[in-house]
Amino acid sequence: MLIRTKNLIKTFGDKIVIDHLNLEVEEGKLLAYIGTNGAGKSTTMKMLTGLLEPTSGEIELAADLKIGMVFQDSVLDAELSVLDNLKSRQALYHQKDKVWLEKLIQLTGLDTFLNQAYGTLSGGQRRRVDIVRALLNKPNLLFLDEPTTGLDIQTREAIWDLLRRLQREEKLTIFLTTHYLEEAENADMTYIIDQGKVLAKGSAKELKEAYSKPYLLVETSDVAAFSDLDCKRLGDGRLKIIVEDSAKALAILSDKRTVINDFDYVKANINDVFLNITGKEMA
Repeated sequence: MLIRTKNLIKTFGDKIVIDHLNLEVEEGKLLAYIGTNGAGKSTTMKMLTGLLEPTSGEIELAADLKIGMVFQDSVLDAELSVLDNLKSRQALYHQKDKVWLEKLIQLTGLDTFLNQAYGTLSGGQRRRVDIVRALLNKPNLLFLDEPTTGLDIQTREAIWDLLRRLQREEKLTIFLTTHYLEEAENADMTYIIDQGKVLAKGSAKELKEAYSKPYLLVETSDVAAFSDLDCKRLGDGRLKIIVEDSAKALAILSDKRTVINDFDYVKANINDVFLNITGKEMA
């Protein structure tokens, strides 16, 4: 275990921001920490990385823990080239490991824009540089604070392809805060936090089994024909019918086919998990 917290509390004045947090960061795993803005994600990360003192509780750190962190906002110099930024940051660690830096450059594809000023790069390119900067000290735990905010879907997917490769090849442990719920789908462990409290934790599969069911969205002109089913009429007039699985959905569709105008089958998903647990939709 790289990090374990026990009843961690953080208050600002009379406001409880983190409320009795018990959390474990397991070596080699991807942990997703999800919540809306103001839920306590950044405060938690600041305490775990030593940037903020907890009000009470314990934080246990592994003896060999080395951390890197990708912040929401860049800490690099917009006027310097990518290479000069990385060399100056590496010097802060009193390291001149050219082999490691070159490996990171090749892994992340920075070689095509090494001599460009950091400030002229696209959002996705800047994020790649930020990740390399965070890995210069060869950490075994990488903190990612909303790493793909503001990036388009294709760029986000490319960043995650890179992160998964780094995790696999360098045996990285990753602690991710995000409000993109789909980014938690591949996490080994997901914590859902709201108003400073962890409301649920588990793998995406475990959370979906516990807090979300697949359902049918049915368009029909004969609502009465569905009175024998557990269904709810939505604002757009469609019926939402909770089902156990796809086989049950097929049975309903076959039985009611003469009164169904159109339908969608929606699998259990992490968005519904979050809504059912917190009562909120992610903004």
